[in-house]
Amino acid sequence: MTNQSLQELIGSWFPNPEAEKDSDVVDVAENEEGSEDISTTQEPINPSLLVFSEEGSQFLNIIVQPEQLHSLMAQLKSNPDSQFDYLFCLSGVDWGAELGVVYHLESTTHRHSIVVKVKTPDRENPTLDSVYDIWMTAEFLEREVYDFFGITFNNHPNLKRLFLTDEWEGFPLRKDYVDEINMVIK
Repeated sequence: MTNQSLQELIGSWFPNPEAEKDSDVVDVAENEEGSEDISTTQEPINPSLLVFSEEGSQFLNIIVQPEQLHSLMAQLKSNPDSQFDYLFCLSGVDWGAELGVVYHLESTTHRHSIVVKVKTPDRENPTLDSVYDIWMTAEFLEREVYDFFGITFNNHPNLKRLFLTDEWEGFPLRKDYVDEINMVIK
């Protein structure tokens, strides 16, 4: 299945109710006389609540809102046309203003792969839904993300530190993490 056909299939699962409406974009430009010309153009609204890109990679990238994460992931695995049965990478990311998780999925049946990204702007209490009930390998991967980034996963069966001690303060892979004691100065 091509990335385009995957995008059409997956995008149809989460239709955007706003896509039926036209959005007006107002452009203001100066003409030769120095006065302003105002024109209205139609900008298409994304027909899906998901955002798709390929970002120069071979994989289709999907950005999903946290509220839709678990539903999307369950459908990606169970739908016979996608059958993403293999979660081969789950990584925490600190994008500066937002924390998030990147999931790499593969269908061993159809031999296609995708990347799913989810972000949360809440750096004080970052919370996402667990996908452990969909792919069991997520249990340890989510614990690692919790340990190093502090992202809590709802409905995780055993969310506790995996590598660091319980006494460890902070989350060392966040960009704003400071550790004066273990700081290496060159």
